[in-house]
Amino acid sequence: MSSNIYDVIVVGAGGVGSAAMWKLAQRGVRVLGLDRFHPPHDRGSSHGHTRIIRQAYFEHPDYVPLLLRSYELWEELEAAVGQRLKHETGLLQVGPANGEVVPGVLKAAEQHGLAVEQFTPSEITARWPAIRPPEDSVGVFEKRAGWLHVEHCVAACLIAAQQVGADLLAGVEVHDWNTSGDITVRTNRGDFTAGRLIVTAGPWASQLLGSLNIPLQVRRKPLMWFSSDDRSTRTDAGFPCYLFELPQGVFYGFPQVDEQGLKMAEHSGGDPVDDPLAVDRTLRDSDRAPVEAFAASCLPTVRRPYTKHAVCMYTMSPDEHFIVDRLPDDPRIAFAAGLSGHGFKFTPVLGQALADLMLGGETRLPVDFLSLARFQRALS
Repeated sequence: MSSNIYDVIVVGAGGVGSAAMWKLAQRGVRVLGLDRFHPPHDRGSSHGHTRIIRQAYFEHPDYVPLLLRSYELWEELEAAVGQRLKHETGLLQVGPANGEVVPGVLKAAEQHGLAVEQFTPSEITARWPAIRPPEDSVGVFEKRAGWLHVEHCVAACLIAAQQVGADLLAGVEVHDWNTSGDITVRTNRGDFTAGRLIVTAGPWASQLLGSLNIPLQVRRKPLMWFSSDDRSTRTDAGFPCYLFELPQGVFYGFPQVDEQGLKMAEHSGGDPVDDPLAVDRTLRDSDRAPVEAFAASCLPTVRRPYTKHAVCMYTMSPDEHFIVDRLPDDPRIAFAAGLSGHGFKFTPVLGQALADLMLGGETRLPVDFLSLARFQRALS
């Protein structure tokens, strides 16, 4: 057999792609992962040191069963590589009682029997003195939420995948593919052939999946780190992750998990990116000012200015929910796209769903609400 012939090729070996490689290789499938860079890397969306993981999902209760399975898979991955990846430090979410976040958390928790605590502003500050929520806000705390070490997670998926036989080829630019007969993926490193193809290309998804005719907007998302002498903001002091729905935007952040300090960012907004290869990775005053204003108001013990920054990208779907499906004109090709800035915590379960779709044509995982059909219904 030629060394360039595989059962499945995965284009994009970041969060979801590395998980798909792992889940496919576990089942004895000969799988090749291709990536333009050398994962884990900082050129796409799966980087920035930490990502929040949570179960009481304000975006929609239908995500919760996927999250429960995702928790199981993160723990399976930790056991496979002998490394802790998931840290359940808790998550405090703050916002207006009639906003999007707090009511969404409570709805998801009630529908799925998840434990969350409710707090007034004074109760929040009594429990976490470094936090100063707006007086007209309410809070919900989810104990089983926390954070993932994003680069370690990608590396662990790739290690686990390679341990069970997957191949990874980095520094490969995919040009296109030919679907006459077997699928031939054409790259700057030669051609590779497979019976099935998975596309998990993050910010490059719209370029590779243009036949879908679904607009995917890439947004530039700066991340910032701040120092603090307040030991109560450390992970080992019980400080949680946090997310605030404010009139000026949605902001989130993490405790001091190491010497880098507290990471914060604005989840809302973001400038459009025309070319993911040319995204501006400097930090502008317009990036810095809203996050520093949030820190000054809600976490006043944090020192300013920032100590370091990074830039990642969100790939937004039209309704800000994921798209996970097979191509209508060629069901041998499956994809996950438009994760819209809240997808990393799902990567192992999305990898499992894509592996199911490739090997059996369907999955028992409840991903139907993420299919292409919702856009087709909207157009009909």
